[in-house]
Amino acid sequence: MTIERKRPRPKKCRVPTCRAPFVPHVSFQTWCSPDCAVVIARGKMEKKRKSLESLERREIRVRKKALKRPSDHLKDSEKALRDYRRTYELSIGSGCMSCGESQESILATQGWKTGGAFDAGHYLGKGARPELRLVPNNIWLQCKSCNAGSSKYARKGQTVSQGFRTGLIARIGLEAVEALEADHEPRKYTVEELKAITAEYRAKTRELKKGQAA
Repeated sequence: MTIERKRPRPKKCRVPTCRAPFVPHVSFQTWCSPDCAVVIARGKMEKKRKSLESLERREIRVRKKALKRPSDHLKDSEKALRDYRRTYELSIGSGCMSCGESQESILATQGWKTGGAFDAGHYLGKGARPELRLVPNNIWLQCKSCNAGSSKYARKGQTVSQGFRTGLIARIGLEAVEALEADHEPRKYTVEELKAITAEYRAKTRELKKGQAA
């Protein structure tokens, strides 16, 4: 007794730009012609390459994380806090704390600058006052020019730092500014504390941006 072999069912070519119908010679065939077979093979190789690159990037991130020093974690925390403070101040319409220019005015004159027209700057610099490096009340919105120390847009008759103090007094009051200036409490952070600070402010920045996009 001869068993009749079942004929393969027609398929459509898996190549998106082709999709021609064909009858496969074998069950796993997904291409209609040798040219399409080459396209599919190249696609699989490219997918595998990207997967390997992604895996390699993840491994590099893990290795870098393992090699991070406490100073690296401190930089991460400061960046996360500054990103949040800049995003928050921009979201409520604040201008530059040093020169007093509005966001619109700053964008008109400095919007071309790399990284944008706005920075988050420390009132009391982290070089002289490292204990205030991660104090939110010490970080405020500045235009790129003022944060770089340029007096081009400074308040009349004042330096950039004097203008910063004037703007800060108007914003939070003389008593709060003097309390900040008198704060010399040493602040030492563990790596775990720095990781928590970084995670907290990154999450806050994401929430702010999410709310703005809604």
